[in-house]
Amino acid sequence: MASSDKIPMLAEGFEKVTSELKLLRAERPKIVEAIEEARAHGDLSENAEYHAAKERQGQVEAMISDLEAKVGKAQIIDPATLSGDKVIFGATIHLLDENDKPVKYQLVGETEADAKIGRISYSSPIGRALIGRKVDDEIEVVVPSGEKYYLIEKIEFI
Repeated sequence: MASSDKIPMLAEGFEKVTSELKLLRAERPKIVEAIEEARAHGDLSENAEYHAAKERQGQVEAMISDLEAKVGKAQIIDPATLSGDKVIFGATIHLLDENDKPVKYQLVGETEADAKIGRISYSSPIGRALIGRKVDDEIEVVVPSGEKYYLIEKIEFI
């Protein structure tokens, strides 16, 4: 991904990322305190608390860096402002699977994806297969459990 690429996300996904970032930033002083306290115990070579605190500090800083990059590149999209006859980011797609069972997905960003509630990433195998398709298009997707076939019944922007 080029460094100037935008990362599409819904407003709720952006809120989730920024609140997680806020929590991690608030954890920084606590980690510094834990390091200082562990340092006071003497010999650092055999000081498990010191090494654990330093490791946590590295993890938190890496997560903060990652989240800051996402916030900086975020392109917030409101599906209600979108329209059209093709599947795009933010669309809610009503499908029929190979057994004519109805399935509904909303294409969202990677940070917002949760298949249990019907939100799939636009970069997932199904998401990539759906992008640019129209009503009555049939798609075939190879997923870990095998091949899946779907028919697009309806595209909404809600």
